[in-house]
Amino acid sequence: MLFLHREDGQGLVEYALVLVLVAVVVIAILTLLGPQIGNVFSRVTSGLG
Repeated sequence: MLFLHREDGQGLVEYALVLVLVAVVVIAILTLLGPQIGNVFSRVTSGLG
């Protein structure tokens, strides 16, 4: 009982790391595909007008 292991924040840190990883992946995908997605929306709006 001398060394009590506190693991209360461990789950929160793991969730935060997963959230950061997902954010990095989404930012990378949007950076790579951003111009292509913009072109698709431009073609759709010009087709409607």
